Amino acid sequence: MNDFKLKLILSVLGAVVFSLLFILLAFALPLDHKKIFKKKPTGRLEKISHSVNK
Repeated sequence: MNDFKLKLILSVLGAVVFSLLFILLAFALPLDHKKIFKKKPTGRLEKISHSVNK
């Protein structure tokens, strides 16, 4: 019975640590969409397509 309790406690602690890790990563990693590289249109068709997408 002691083995079962120990495994249960360790699995719960592992789940808590794992979830906290993902929560910290969600706050630590930036979500800046302005830094995404966009290719500037060079040809006529690319310029038309770019203006239609806006």
